[in-house]
Amino acid sequence: MQFCDECGSLMHTAGDRWVCRSCENEAPRDAEAEAAMTTQDGQQTDETPAVADATQDASETVEESCPAEGCDSDRASSEMMPKPGGSYEVRLFTCVECGHKWRET
Repeated sequence: MQFCDECGSLMHTAGDRWVCRSCENEAPRDAEAEAAMTTQDGQQTDETPAVADATQDASETVEESCPAEGCDSDRASSEMMPKPGGSYEVRLFTCVECGHKWRET
């Protein structure tokens, strides 16, 4: 993939030249540089991407009483998450003892 030095548009190949369809700027193709480019096809895998769980091995906890019935823990890990459709964040807690999750009210 090559971008035009003049206008920033995506350039297309035309023989041994790169051609910008927006401003008609041309540049010579460099076979060595093109061989080093990575395509999306080369990046795709069938593996599910790893997702980090912020509550696992959390070294930082806050003093917050767990609202779960039967749990007397007063420690929880916390994280801030954007509220869907909103313009602010909500604080989510996870009890370090029982794993119960709740949000700040």
